[in-house]
Amino acid sequence: MTSPALERLGYRPYFIGHFTAHEAPGRVPARVITEHRGAYRVLGDEGERWAAITGKLRHEAQSPIDFPAVGDWVVLDANPDPQGRAVIHAVLPRRTEFIRRAAGNEGKPQVVAANVDYVFLVSSLNRDFSPRRLERYLALVRESGAEPVIVLSKSDLVDPGPAIEQAAAVARGVAIHALSSLSGDGLDVIRGYLRDDSTGVLLGSSGVGKSTLINRLLGEERLATKPIRDTDDTGRHATVRRELVLLPEGGILIDTPGMREIGLWEGSSGIDEAFDDIATLAAQCKFTDCHHESEPGCAVRAAVEAGSLKEDRLASYKNLREEQDRLEMMADARARAEEKGKLRTTARALRSHLQKKRG
Repeated sequence: MTSPALERLGYRPYFIGHFTAHEAPGRVPARVITEHRGAYRVLGDEGERWAAITGKLRHEAQSPIDFPAVGDWVVLDANPDPQGRAVIHAVLPRRTEFIRRAAGNEGKPQVVAANVDYVFLVSSLNRDFSPRRLERYLALVRESGAEPVIVLSKSDLVDPGPAIEQAAAVARGVAIHALSSLSGDGLDVIRGYLRDDSTGVLLGSSGVGKSTLINRLLGEERLATKPIRDTDDTGRHATVRRELVLLPEGGILIDTPGMREIGLWEGSSGIDEAFDDIATLAAQCKFTDCHHESEPGCAVRAAVEAGSLKEDRLASYKNLREEQDRLEMMADARARAEEKGKLRTTARALRSHLQKKRG
């Protein structure tokens, strides 16, 4: 029987079923609430504690997404290591995972949050709102398996009506809410999503009010916040790491640092879902490999010319598609390089064996 503490953390039958394969004396489930330089703060029946992964888990990880992330459920050995930390033996399969290409030139994947039900895409109404950025976020959310929700903050400063119309044009079927953490308007709507054991994550640029929103939902100033710059309404970093918090009225929220880059990762189904209007039109094109430029019988270009599809939305779709194509080419190149490396290693081992046999 699951304890109330684990139920409060979102320990559902999905995770219970996967944990059975790891059951052993001293092994318990716990949820990752933050990560700092390879050490993890986890929460479970035994309360909060620091934990570290085993050498085996580190060795078997094939990419950064195989390591624990905030929101993950892990298999924990309650017996501490020499440094007094619990030991993480495994990461349970994720229900959902929001993955982006990490900032910088390395192009590695980064799990921003795991096992979330809702991804709250937060944009402030004073200068931060961008339909193009929103489209990029939506492509990643659709790939994650979680449900997107658009949150337009600081409605006490700007009339949200025009931004709501623009958001609705690029996010068909996605709920859109305007709120003000200062006045409290709209906070109950967010609370409505986060009942019982539901988990949400707040994503957006610096200064849009993610930490302030969590503090208002908590009823206390727990997370650090900084005012935006008066000169250009640009936010300054306050959140430095991802952190999972339990809300007093039920539900869970993950706070994240502001994102300067929103790089796609491998997988293109999210783009088609985020641009389902274009995907539907593309299926009506005369040629299956239509690039929607000047090909005859292009239903997408026809929609643009008729005014039912905006040119800038099509341009955004093409940019994301081209980025996805580059990622797939890079993935194929990596796979080929890894296969060649394995063949070289096997060949060296065989030559060494034959030389020893002859000697």
